[in-house]
Amino acid sequence: MTAASQTADFQSLDQFRAALADLPGPDAGALAAASARNGQLTKPPGALGRLEDLAIWIGGWQGRERPKADAPQVVIFAGNHGVAARGVSAFPPEVTVQMVANFQHGGAAINQLSRAFGASMTVHPLDLDRPTADFTTQPAMTEAELCAALSIGWNAVNPQADVLVTGEMGIGNTTAAAAIACAILGGAPADWVGRGTGVDDHGLQRKACAVRDGLACHAGALADPLQVLRRLGGREIAAMAGAMARARVNRVPVVLDGFICCAAALVLHRAAPGALDHCVAGHVSAEAGHGRLLAALGKDPLLNLGLRLGEGSGAALALGVVQGAVACLSGMSTFAEAGVSGA
Repeated sequence: MTAASQTADFQSLDQFRAALADLPGPDAGALAAASARNGQLTKPPGALGRLEDLAIWIGGWQGRERPKADAPQVVIFAGNHGVAARGVSAFPPEVTVQMVANFQHGGAAINQLSRAFGASMTVHPLDLDRPTADFTTQPAMTEAELCAALSIGWNAVNPQADVLVTGEMGIGNTTAAAAIACAILGGAPADWVGRGTGVDDHGLQRKACAVRDGLACHAGALADPLQVLRRLGGREIAAMAGAMARARVNRVPVVLDGFICCAAALVLHRAAPGALDHCVAGHVSAEAGHGRLLAALGKDPLLNLGLRLGEGSGAALALGVVQGAVACLSGMSTFAEAGVSGA
């Protein structure tokens, strides 16, 4: 793996670590120019609230005084989880395959939201006929499997996209995400597990037990966040991490989705300081641990609508906020252009 514009075929976790070792920052000149332009627009200072900071931030990452959001990309990754056999979901694993078909035929919520905001959307199923191992008894993935998933995520990103949204589908993946969060951030398993697809109280207990057993099984290897991902995660979670990392290398701003997406982001956050500087939280979901996870990432969500669907749906909906922010900064007239007296 070399230049930002090239595809990747990670053969080891050390190669992926190397890709995270020298991440670019925003364009300081573009940040200053966008901020200066914002200060001249026909409105009282700060009148557009967080929209102003959001648009300036996007301009810095895009390297533009007048940022754009007319070519957003949504990438959805799907994977199956061995831990699902422990009864941690209200739906059977077959639903993952069925929902991928629904995505491909345009029938899911994420299809409608992508279309509504003019986003291109692709779906990437990852070895759905070969679930990860049950992480309560062995590592979910081998290093080669993890590297393959990271590579798929990396290569799925269009470097020319204005903004990126990553989404997922995978029965059992809220349990994997809870295990990742608990392993990295601490606390009790019950602090991190939630209803997910709608499990009852007994299902919630099974999820907590699975997280507890997984952490006990891998206790000696959880200091390394990439090993946490390998041992407790899933292919679609790893692919999201790979996609977010590629977006950073190409300075593409990312809108984070819900709990599972943010568990993938947490791995990057711990693996490389500042690795999520190009990310904004699209929303806070109804999943129990998501707000706590966002607080740990230092991300203030744009929306709070009680969503818990996954699929990238909350982040895709937040594209509307992003596009509104960018439209104001890039399209409004300055006081001088409009012939309006300034303060």
